[in-house]
Amino acid sequence: MTAGYLARLTDDLPKAWAAFLRDWDRSLRSGNYPETTRYNYLLAASQLARYLGEHLEEIGARGTAPDPTEVTRSHVEAFQAWMVQTRSSSTALNKHKALQQFFKWLRDDEEEIDRSPMDRVKQPKTVKKLVPVIQDEDTARVLRTCKGRTFVQLRDEAIIRLYYNTGARLAEVGNLTLDDIDMNTDSVHYHGKGSKDRRMRFGPRTGRALSRYLRARDKHKGAELPDLWLADRGVRRLAPNGIKLMLKRRGRAAGVAHVHAHRWRHTFAHEWKRAGGDSGDLMLLLGWTSDDMPRHYGASAAAERAQETHVRMGIGENV
Repeated sequence: MTAGYLARLTDDLPKAWAAFLRDWDRSLRSGNYPETTRYNYLLAASQLARYLGEHLEEIGARGTAPDPTEVTRSHVEAFQAWMVQTRSSSTALNKHKALQQFFKWLRDDEEEIDRSPMDRVKQPKTVKKLVPVIQDEDTARVLRTCKGRTFVQLRDEAIIRLYYNTGARLAEVGNLTLDDIDMNTDSVHYHGKGSKDRRMRFGPRTGRALSRYLRARDKHKGAELPDLWLADRGVRRLAPNGIKLMLKRRGRAAGVAHVHAHRWRHTFAHEWKRAGGDSGDLMLLLGWTSDDMPRHYGASAAAERAQETHVRMGIGENV
């Protein structure tokens, strides 16, 4: 993702929608919201605008909504139902939360509306699923696709090992700069959500992969850039979205389905809880502030521990 995301999101929107979204982005930037958060917020609002432009007659709503100040509860509910049907309930929930922020900004900051159309729109119910962790053998298969001495192979191995070793978010690794890596202390400085920074240590294998990449980076075009990850071609950085696509390609090449950064984050929490690690320490390491997060991310570990205890106890095997 680059700074041009705003132009892409507003390119074909009605004039009023585009103007409001540009102002909202400016407000979010002044509030020091991370780029990933700004993008997701603006994406949700632009998707609502496009949906209304294409489906307004179908949902039986009166009038048009060329202006976000004219959006009603029925507009939002129809959009949310469409998201559930065409995407998923969890995606619809993310859009719901983003739109809450947009209309709150219109009401409280801009004073363009007296009441948010989100006020009585219920959040979509989501089914809680155990996110499958990536087993060590699957990670090994993905890493084997990086075996070699080319710039891309060295870079991709270093990226994957950082996710695997530290459980960081996609954007946290993707937005690293050279100054964020300390090879003297084998540590990385992550800039988390809500400007919550933290430092994590990485192990010898990750350190070796990073060192090999940094040597190759010194000889690569764009070595003068402050960004840690460089694109293979041209003088430009490899952005988080580029890393996301790279992980999918590596997963396909390795024959491992659904390879993405967040699965290693779940794996980190899984292994930590499975080993009896403290939840408070896990929150510090992964940059969480809510007690719900260790329970959510550690659910697969809890289920596995329960099954191991069940087998050990031999219930129902005594006769």
